[in-house]
Amino acid sequence: MSEVVLVTGSNGQLGYDVVKLLEENNYIVVGCNREKLDITNLDNVKQIFEEVNPSIIVHCAAYTNVDQAESDVELAYKVNAIGTRNLVASAEAIGAKFVYISTDYVFDGEGSEPYNEFMPTSPLGVYGHSKLAGEELVTSLSTKYFIVRTSWVYGSNGNNFVKTMLKLSEDRNSLNVVNDQRGCPTYTFDLAECILNLINTEKYGIYHASNSGSCTWFEFANAIFNEANINIQVNPVSTLEFPRPAKRPSYSVLDHMSLRLNEIPEMRPWQEALRNFLKVNKSLEKKV
Repeated sequence: MSEVVLVTGSNGQLGYDVVKLLEENNYIVVGCNREKLDITNLDNVKQIFEEVNPSIIVHCAAYTNVDQAESDVELAYKVNAIGTRNLVASAEAIGAKFVYISTDYVFDGEGSEPYNEFMPTSPLGVYGHSKLAGEELVTSLSTKYFIVRTSWVYGSNGNNFVKTMLKLSEDRNSLNVVNDQRGCPTYTFDLAECILNLINTEKYGIYHASNSGSCTWFEFANAIFNEANINIQVNPVSTLEFPRPAKRPSYSVLDHMSLRLNEIPEMRPWQEALRNFLKVNKSLEKKV
């Protein structure tokens, strides 16, 4: 009999690909968007769990507006901490595996070597703190958890940096892109595959999952335009030239030590993933 998987945030970039991939692998998938499941309402969560009785929960829903979180503190914590607690406590009550999607923002980005899963966390802003609070609730309430930290996510569904760059290139000859923040782009199709690999095991713990290699946003933008055959001038600028309410980690490259130690495949290089994304989403490209 197929296992039942409940996916929160099923309309989001990652949730969309997770639902699709799990269905292709013969799981019974119940995708929940905000209208169907209010994760901040414990009674609602319990009711859905009773109806669905999942054996696995993949929790993709989150408050992700990094800048807005600085002034919307309570809502960020309500969704990322309290919402996560409601789900993880309900999952533990029925013995279900729990996957929590976390972020590179749990680190301050002041290092110069890739962050592995055993390094101390130190978030800079409300978003990172609220996601870390979610992690802590998962580790304290679940005995069957996978915390998956990822970064710079893009996919076919929803808005992201790749789509924004392609859109901006339609009516501009040049763009300014930050060149002093370095991280790991992550294609949601590959991340969904990594999550599938994890839930097929009982190798619980914290994992870093991003495409291999790293780049700056400027380098990422250049790669996007090169792959899409778009001729545009990209100018490197500093973070200081783009003042934002929330401080960003300047170096948040993730090392995938836990994947290696647990003999779970690491994800392919980010350049290869980007190439594949653009091939799959040909309609995004501007013909020049």
